[in-house]
Amino acid sequence: MRILYAIQGTGNGHLSRARDIIPALLRQKVQLDLLVSGIQADIQLPYEVRYRLGGMSFIFGRQGGIDLWNTYVKANSIRLQREIRQLPVLDYDLVLSDFEPISAWACKLRGKTCVGMSHQAAVLAPGAPQPERKDPVGQLILKNYAPADRHYGFHFESYSQDIYTPVIRQGIRTAKFSNQGHYTVYLPAYSDARIIGVLSSQPGVRWEVFSKHSKHAYAMGNISIRPIENETFLKSITSSEGVLCAAGFETPAEALYMGKKLCVIPMRNQYEQQCNATALKQMGVTVLEALHQESAQNLREWVNASGSVAVDYPDQVDALISRVLETHAAEVV
Repeated sequence: MRILYAIQGTGNGHLSRARDIIPALLRQKVQLDLLVSGIQADIQLPYEVRYRLGGMSFIFGRQGGIDLWNTYVKANSIRLQREIRQLPVLDYDLVLSDFEPISAWACKLRGKTCVGMSHQAAVLAPGAPQPERKDPVGQLILKNYAPADRHYGFHFESYSQDIYTPVIRQGIRTAKFSNQGHYTVYLPAYSDARIIGVLSSQPGVRWEVFSKHSKHAYAMGNISIRPIENETFLKSITSSEGVLCAAGFETPAEALYMGKKLCVIPMRNQYEQQCNATALKQMGVTVLEALHQESAQNLREWVNASGSVAVDYPDQVDALISRVLETHAAEVV
């Protein structure tokens, strides 16, 4: 079976998950080609990527949300259309898309089945938590950004038979966890200045901040700023007391798996993160609306609190891949 596995390159979560899904696909003895689109990821895949496309990336801002203007500016519609037209999806028996738009729309326009395998596939599924305040535009984007014919989702809990618990990368599953007293911070939509300004109001707390906006490491008082690098981040988060991060999916899931204290701040203009925040809050995780001086007291209360949320995230990757291939093998002609 010849498979195209297409991965969204906005942020690091999709590629992090792919590091475990790719070996599971290869264990099935399939002929596998990889596609990565987008320009916002900081990590690389240790596998050959056949198609590297510009795609359509959401650009992180510095004030806690998506930079809508830069997202629009970098969304080259002519290039997008060309990439969709030229991608040879009909050459494949099966197309798997982790919220990747070029492959999904190429399949849709050619009548080719596209199988969605992503966190986004679970966010709007029946039974999955959503905030009381709906966002019609956000819901529209989630439904149509990378349309698929069949969905297998990942979420913080298994809300239905087609929703699996998170894919925890092997680097986390095999790591030794410890508590060296520091807090690991990953808030890519905030500037270093904003993060430092708020965290400096928490004296006596050691913060290890991984920055989307800095290429060099430096320190200011009790706060260290480091560029994003996989092994350095892994060392920090596995030895931390707690994790302060955006309400994405992979980093909160890993923090929960490791039994770390967790506090999340959902990005503005990101309905998916609002949904994640709702799900995490229901589980007992601390959620802050934004990172500003007014949130300093809530942040202090979280630091002083004890205990974490208990979860059970077994390794289900091979079982999921076997199910997907068996289910869709009959569609191969």
